[in-house]
Amino acid sequence: MRYLLCLLFCLMAGIAQAAPANKAYMSIIIDDLGQSPERDSRTLALPGPVTMAIMPDTPHATDFARQAHKAGKTVILHMPMDPATGPYAWHPGIAIEELARRLDAALVKVPYAAGINNHMGSRMTAQREPMAWLMGELQRRHLFFVDSRTSAATVAAAEAQAHDVAHVSRDVFLDDVRTPEAIDAQLQQGIALARKQGSAVLIGHPYPQTLAVLESQIPRLKQLGIELVTLQQMIATRGNQAMPAHGKHGRYSNR
Repeated sequence: MRYLLCLLFCLMAGIAQAAPANKAYMSIIIDDLGQSPERDSRTLALPGPVTMAIMPDTPHATDFARQAHKAGKTVILHMPMDPATGPYAWHPGIAIEELARRLDAALVKVPYAAGINNHMGSRMTAQREPMAWLMGELQRRHLFFVDSRTSAATVAAAEAQAHDVAHVSRDVFLDDVRTPEAIDAQLQQGIALARKQGSAVLIGHPYPQTLAVLESQIPRLKQLGIELVTLQQMIATRGNQAMPAHGKHGRYSNR
């Protein structure tokens, strides 16, 4: 049934599939977790429903996934994809059977994952056949997908949409430039975008500068008219539609 999983998220979240004109929603994902207990703990302490994206090939992945789940945070698998390396990484040319084995192993390392997003992946997310297979697999497992959009050539979100897999795409990277001023400017861009199109998905990393900005600014979002929501709520809000920067009339450009 079309959009079955997305509709289920909508019922769970109790919000409309499209954001009302006077509402602005934001979701924040912090990538690259599982490497440092100190940074992980500081990230976990961020106020509100910030999503924890945990890398499987990190020393604290499993323990932190359990800790984050216990704290009521959404956990997702931060899946390494080419040009990322390591035992779990996906690369063009690897057989589907091996991709499946690596995905299985990664999900074991990151328990309680409600979905996945790509770590790096500029080459891999441009590969249509494995992305189509991945979306079918996520549909089977009742997991959602976040396209980090590390490349303009990505077809991942388009394949998710084609397979009716619950998903969203990243709108703003917070910390490509690792200074408080630049990170705050990116956050302000996300706020402006949320107001303009009704929602915005932001991705950052557990850098001290990023965490300091978010610790300061997240408590102010509500008075700025921004509601911080879980990824499940964001998926329900967007209803599997592409945002204007990623396509036209709700359909992704790279179909």
